[in-house]
Amino acid sequence: MLARELGMRIKGLRENTGLSQEKFALKINMDRTYFATVESGKRNISLNNIEKIANGLGISISKLFEGIGDLPDEKY
Repeated sequence: MLARELGMRIKGLRENTGLSQEKFALKINMDRTYFATVESGKRNISLNNIEKIANGLGISISKLFEGIGDLPDEKY
């Protein structure tokens, strides 16, 4: 699932910054509970919020999506 892969990618990149979910969410002016659902893959995130997260991480949007969608599709 794309949302879950993106959430895992965002979480890993955020953890590399050393910031907690709360501090990172404050940094990018996003509600912490909303951000938590993004990281857990439970949220269909808007393009505006993707841009906020990428900017907060100091990376491009393309870098944020690097490696996402490369896994084989899961069978449901």
